[in-house]
Amino acid sequence: MNEPTADEIGLKRIRWRCRRGMRELDQLFDRYLRQCWATESEAQRGVFLRLLDCEDDKLWRWFMGYEQCPDVALASLVERIRQLPA
Repeated sequence: MNEPTADEIGLKRIRWRCRRGMRELDQLFDRYLRQCWATESEAQRGVFLRLLDCEDDKLWRWFMGYEQCPDVALASLVERIRQLPA
């Protein structure tokens, strides 16, 4: 049996951090990981990790469009994730 690579272990940790207990946020983050993570630059991955550090209630308001994220890089990523096909 093959041992998991460092990238696979890292991705599992990130998937765990994406679990918010709010179905809509879980689905948005999972969609991003499946469709974008593998091809993102290190800088863009860093923006995503910063997004994961945000509080769930703020994330909810940003993704639902009730509030604008004050951080330009995070706001841009939120909009990109919102536009991803299901």
